[in-house]
Amino acid sequence: MTTRRLVLSTLLALVVAACSSGGGTTTSATPASAAAPTPPASPSPGSPGTAAAADLEVYAAASLKKALEQVTSVYESANPGTTLTVSTDSSSALETKIEQGAPADVFLSADVTNPQKLVDGGFASGDVTPFAGNTLTIIVPTDNPAGIQTPADLAKAGIKIVAAGDKVPITRYATQLVDNLAKESGYPADFAASYAANVVSREDNVSAVVTKVELGEGDAGIVYVTDARGSDGVGIVEVPAAANVPATYGGVVVKESPDAEAAAAFLTWLAGTDGQAVLAELGFLPPGP
Repeated sequence: MTTRRLVLSTLLALVVAACSSGGGTTTSATPASAAAPTPPASPSPGSPGTAAAADLEVYAAASLKKALEQVTSVYESANPGTTLTVSTDSSSALETKIEQGAPADVFLSADVTNPQKLVDGGFASGDVTPFAGNTLTIIVPTDNPAGIQTPADLAKAGIKIVAAGDKVPITRYATQLVDNLAKESGYPADFAASYAANVVSREDNVSAVVTKVELGEGDAGIVYVTDARGSDGVGIVEVPAAANVPATYGGVVVKESPDAEAAAAFLTWLAGTDGQAVLAELGFLPPGP
């Protein structure tokens, strides 16, 4: 009897031990899929969530406003996850804002002087990158009430000329154009002085000059060719090619940009083949030397 009880006790102990061991395995075991999860596929370069994606604040010359609408569409399509927010004004005003700490990533100017100021002052990374060219023309309201036919007419008494502020790049270019015209055959000796006397307003930027002429609040203004072609509300009076003034647009990456690498990539693209193709469709020229 004692032997039988011993055998039964031993068998019972073995069964309990087996059941206890099997229960622990079932409870604590982790499925293979959970133990070794398949890592998510890495996003391809340029797709949302990659390091290349960025929200870039672009400060740009007023004369680039319409062009950058097209540039933004093309660039964002080619670089998913990157967005461009564009703010436009005169180049001189934007340069001052950046010096004062405005949160820009890229500065696109209608000249190379203003971006060079940022480089010289330690507010930009790298050198100025020329990315576009332009030339000048004269605009008049579509009905041309003053009857302006040639640039020489800008010096006639009673003509109301709309211009931009002294620090705005278009003003420097326009002043040079007027000086060049004064040397042309058939222009009066006091052409430059008479032109200056006919200026009735000084606007914040070149876009404001176009608007004021469109509204008939002035008889004429000197603007970039691209601004004139982009308006349905003005007529164009051509200037002699020999007297025209080439404008070179330059850009820089703002030193305090939190996305300096993405900002530099955009500026490189704009100055490269793809960016130049977009700008050329809108009437801009390749950048000058």
